[in-house]
Amino acid sequence: MEDNEKSPPPKDYYKILEVDYDATEELIRLNYRKLALKWHPDKHKGDTAAAEKFIEINDAYNVLMDPDARFEYDLTGIYEIHKYTLREYLARFKGMILTCNGLGISQSSSLWTHQLSETTNKTTTD
Repeated sequence: MEDNEKSPPPKDYYKILEVDYDATEELIRLNYRKLALKWHPDKHKGDTAAAEKFIEINDAYNVLMDPDARFEYDLTGIYEIHKYTLREYLARFKGMILTCNGLGISQSSSLWTHQLSETTNKTTTD
């Protein structure tokens, strides 16, 4: 059975919130507030594009501010490599690149690295 409906393209929540891929929760929160105020539907009465942008911003914020959802998104999120600049690519995937090459990353360097090491430890002990 074929699915005739096209699913919407995946969204890069980091780009929606205009933050780097290793952004702190504080920076995500600040950018969210700035963008939410800019695109709030009350400021753009009747503009459906602005309302959709506001919903996108809220969806991105909800995922990136929840540590478990952010970790899952980082592992399974979009990988349209051709749309990234080299700098964006390295920022997005540096945790995986360094870990996969055995270089290791300190536990304090990022939440993503910490959660990845926890997942790895659970897998090896099971």
